[in-house]
Amino acid sequence: MEPFIPQLVYIEPKALAYPLGRELKEKFEKMGIEIRETTSHNQVRNIPGNNENQVYRNAKSTLVIGVRKTLKFDTSKPSAEYAIPLATGCMGHCHYCYLQTTMGDKPYLRTYVNLEDIFEAATNYIKEREPEITRFEAACTSDIVGLDHLTHTLKKTIEFIGLTDLGRLRFVTKYHHVDHLLDAKHNGNSRFRFSLNSNYVIKNFEPGTSSFEQRIEAAGKVAKAQYPLGFILAPLYRHDDWQGGYLELFEKLEATLPSYATKDLTFELIQHRFTKTAKRTILKRYPKSKLEMNEEERKYKWGKYGRGKYVYQKEESDELKDTIEAYITKFFPSATIEYFT
Repeated sequence: MEPFIPQLVYIEPKALAYPLGRELKEKFEKMGIEIRETTSHNQVRNIPGNNENQVYRNAKSTLVIGVRKTLKFDTSKPSAEYAIPLATGCMGHCHYCYLQTTMGDKPYLRTYVNLEDIFEAATNYIKEREPEITRFEAACTSDIVGLDHLTHTLKKTIEFIGLTDLGRLRFVTKYHHVDHLLDAKHNGNSRFRFSLNSNYVIKNFEPGTSSFEQRIEAAGKVAKAQYPLGFILAPLYRHDDWQGGYLELFEKLEATLPSYATKDLTFELIQHRFTKTAKRTILKRYPKSKLEMNEEERKYKWGKYGRGKYVYQKEESDELKDTIEAYITKFFPSATIEYFT
């Protein structure tokens, strides 16, 4: 697939006080993309579309260039201590994605240009935790790699963290557009993670993202660039012959990754889950989706704040966990399984 290019760009006037804001404005002007001014992202209006679903899809192709005002970082457990705010929103159309509900009716992408402020805040967080390592997650509310060929904010962040002794960066992507990141001076401080799944899940539930083969090929490139590497397998989904589908994934990974890269692999395992609110939203936006969301066949798992979600029944969940962990042990015996949830 081709790299993401926005159809419509909004710029906050304050963003033009920063070099990156001016650079992006000039870049999109040269590309002939329509640019509008907005006082803030909350004031973005008139995204084209004849109905709610069309507006939603067009919003996914809209980029807002702005300034990050809140420099208090959110926590990001279990992935990291803090989320470093570089961007929000995603250009993908994954049927199951939690951003379906958390982004609400504003699914447009935002990128922040005041990197100096963000890096200063990150430096203060690192100092507060000395002598412990401080991990930052850069992809909590976005697929930052899918946008970074345009902004290079992630590349700048990788190199900023690469110069620290106690800072570490983590991010995850479903996109294969990684070439511009391969020469970044990461110094081993950034863990590059790919969201992977069986071919069936990617083809049926992850439109607008890179293919099964493209992601695995990109993981091989990243491994050869000496990045610490990780994989998020999510959502682990029980489709027809799911065992065979996930076995194919591990066979392709083993064949692609250089042996030296397999000694420090991490895996994060997340079974498919959904909430009633998410189900309603998914069925409204993707009415032909094959995604299985039958509450009667699931177990209700309580979460924080008295809210819960539907996960697989214990026996099915245990079978998923045992099968995937057995594959990891077989193909990558030195890898670390960080969690299954």
